[in-house]
Amino acid sequence: MTTTSDTAEALVPGHTILDETVAARAPWSAVVAAGDVLTIVDLDGNQAVDCLLYSAADTAIRYSAPETIARQGRIALTTGSVLRADTGAALMTVVADEVGVHDTLGGACSKESNTLRYGQHTRAQHGCMENFLIEGARHGLDARDLASNINWFMNVPVDPDGALGIVDGLSGPGKRVALRADIDTLVLVSNCPQINNPCNAFDPTPVRMIVTRP
Repeated sequence: MTTTSDTAEALVPGHTILDETVAARAPWSAVVAAGDVLTIVDLDGNQAVDCLLYSAADTAIRYSAPETIARQGRIALTTGSVLRADTGAALMTVVADEVGVHDTLGGACSKESNTLRYGQHTRAQHGCMENFLIEGARHGLDARDLASNINWFMNVPVDPDGALGIVDGLSGPGKRVALRADIDTLVLVSNCPQINNPCNAFDPTPVRMIVTRP
C-alpha cells in the first residue's frame, strides 16, 4: 500500500485523516471512528471490493447480510442503507453513492469456491477469504470470525428462479461510495483478486480508501 496526499476524491467533505491506495489483489483494514466517513474509490472501474465489518469494541458484533436486508426491505445496498450487525445494531450507513447498486449476497471467493466453479487449475489462486484471514489475523480474528460480507461495486443480479449471476459491474473509473461509521468500526477489505468472472473485468486493479472527519 502507498499513502497519498491528494484529498480531492473524498466524497464527503471533511478533514482527511487517512488516505491510502490498496494494490490490486491486496487486503486492507482500519478502524473508522464513530462519525468519520470512509470513501471507497474504484480507481479504474469495474473492481469488486469485498468488505467485512465489526464493532471495534467487540468483534463478536459483526455485519449481517440477512439482518441488513430484512431491515431495509431490499437486496441491493445504496445511499441510505444501514449496515447492521446480527444484533440489529447499526455499524455503518451509506451516506453517498455514485453507483447505486452494491451486492451483499454473492459472498467472497476462495480457493475452494474457485475450484468448484472454475476447475482444479484455479486451486492455487489467491481469493478474498485468504485475504480476510491474513488481514484479520492482525486484529486477532480467525476463520471462526468470518461472516457475511459486502461486495462494493459488484453487480449480482437475481434471476426469477432465485439464481445469482455475476456480471459486469455498473461502476466506472473514479466512482465512489461513502460510509459513515455509526460506532467505532473495524473495516476489513479484500481488493478482490478474482480473475475467472467479470466482477473485476478479469483484471484486478487498485482502489483507494479515504477517511474524513466532518
